[in-house]
This record gives sequence, C-alpha cells and structure tokens, in this order.
Amino acid sequence: MGLFSLTQELAMDLGTANTIILHNDKIVINEPSIVALNNRSDKMVAVGNQAKLMYEKTNKDLRVVRPLRNGVIADFAACEAMMRGLIGMVDTGRHLFSPSLKMVIGVPSGCTEVELRAVRDSAEHAGGREVYMLFEPMAAAIGIGIDVLAPEGNMIVDIGGGTTEIAVISLGGLVSNTSVKVAGDDFTADIQEYMGRQHNVKVSERMAERIKINVGAALTELADNAPEDYIVNGPNKITALPMSIPVCYQEIAHCLDRSIGRIETAVLNTLENTPPELYADILKNGIYLSGGGAQLRGISERLSEKIGIEFHVAAEPLLSVARGTGIALKNVDRFPFLMR
Repeated sequence: MGLFSLTQELAMDLGTANTIILHNDKIVINEPSIVALNNRSDKMVAVGNQAKLMYEKTNKDLRVVRPLRNGVIADFAACEAMMRGLIGMVDTGRHLFSPSLKMVIGVPSGCTEVELRAVRDSAEHAGGREVYMLFEPMAAAIGIGIDVLAPEGNMIVDIGGGTTEIAVISLGGLVSNTSVKVAGDDFTADIQEYMGRQHNVKVSERMAERIKINVGAALTELADNAPEDYIVNGPNKITALPMSIPVCYQEIAHCLDRSIGRIETAVLNTLENTPPELYADILKNGIYLSGGGAQLRGISERLSEKIGIEFHVAAEPLLSVARGTGIALKNVDRFPFLMR
C-alpha cells in the first residue's frame, strides 16, 4: 500500500500547451497547462481540463492563466499552483506522511539559467525534493527509442506549443541545437489573424485551435488524408451579426506558410552547424519529428521536400518528451546530461 514509502517518482513534460505526468511508467496526467485562480484570494479554483472549460468565459472574480509562454514560465505563482494541482491529482497510493518527490522535468533547450531556476523552484515548491531537468530534444530522442549515448548523429525536431526545439544529438550531448519561438501557439494565432482578415469573422483562441485540429495542414495538396471543410461560426467583426464560414485545409496551409517557413530555416541553420560525419549519419537515419506540431497534415512531406532529408513522424509525437523523461527517471545514474 506504500504506507512507509517516503519517496515517489514522477516524470513530467511541462509543456506550454499540455502537461503530462508519468508515475510507475504510466501516463497518469495529460492535461492542458492552464489554471483558474480566484482574483480575491489567489487560490486555485480549477486546473487542467476543468480550467480550460473556463478559458475565455470568466467573470471578474476569476482569471484563467496559462503560466507558460514560449516554453518558459511567464507567471511563477500560477505555474506553482498549476503544478501543485496536477501533482495532487496523481494517485500514488496511501501514505502515513506526504511523500517527497523525485522528479525529472523536460525543459526547452533554449532556457537561460534564470528560466531553469524558475522551473526548479516551481517544482520544489510543489513538493519536489530531488529535481532533475532534461532538455526536450534529448527527452524526445530517448522517448522515440534512439540510443542517445551512441557515437552516431541523430536529429530531432520537436514542435511543441510554445517553441520548436531542433537538435543534433551524439554521445549523450547536444552537438548543435536551436530553439525558436515558433510553434503550435503561433499556428493558432496565425489562424485567428487570417480569419479576421480574410473572412471578417472574429474567432476565439479556442476556435482557432479547433480549426487547426480539424483542417490544419502544411501542404495545399494532400494525397490521402485531406479533411472535409470545417464550419466556423462567429460574429462579424464590424456588424456583430452571426456568420457561418466553411474553411478548407488549403487556405489554412497558405495561412501557416510563413511560420512553417521559419521552422524550415531553423532546421537548415542547425544542419549548417553540424559536423560532416554527423551530417552523414543524419542523411542515413533521417530526421525525427515529435510534439503536437508533428501532427499537422503534410508537415513531414513538406520538410522532406524542402530540406532534402527524409523526416519521420514519431509513433506518438505528443508523448515522446514525456516518455523520454520517464525513461530518464529510471536511469538517473546512467544519463550524465541530466541537470540538477
């Protein structure tokens, strides 16, 4: 029953869009990175999916916060409350005393020392006693099943909610890496702006997210998995009268073209800084795509055509980083690249 087990192990992918927690090698929490707080007391009202239901629907007594922006903590107090709430949802069994937590947390490779300290402090305030951090590209590679300690070059492109992490990995280290603040949130913002400019309809962030999920694409011509048009309902920007607009994947592909182009440029820049021997390995192995952005229709085909190297989408791209942190948690002594 765990009555005298004073240490519990948790692995966490603390993402801009979603937070995933593993316990005993199982995903026990997969919730939006969002928290609802009472404006008067600053106490947490809801977290995760329950808080997301309140997003853009609050009154003056409540505020709903996404504590992470561009992959880093933007609101320290809200992040701590969110982590406490999500960790509190984990069923770790019965205990006579509150267990101390041993944690491995995935963080963007572009984090500064100050940002790493903020993540560590939030984790410690939420109950962590032994906190390790792992760069997300390394975590994604481990989660995909790559031997990151091998003398071989592998390249990861992890398109998350706030950042796209690009890294070449060999012998347990990042040989060259780039972290660009262009990712899923930017795709959503692009769609919001496009709908207002092209169709003169006002859409919320949540509606733009639904458009992205239903008809988001990176190519204007999809051979196999072309989705049906998605009907968007919203008010006219000028008259406030209701509008119903069918949106097709081709126009969303046009709308996302500039942001995807910035990711392409970042990949090329990272390859440019890659030693020739590792470049040859990458050419042989291909480049691995993970993160929510890897689910965008046609993204691997577009990148393969642009870069000239085959791109492989991970089997479970949303879970790659989380699974990697879980494996790292079991191998703390084996992986010297974990940060304290």
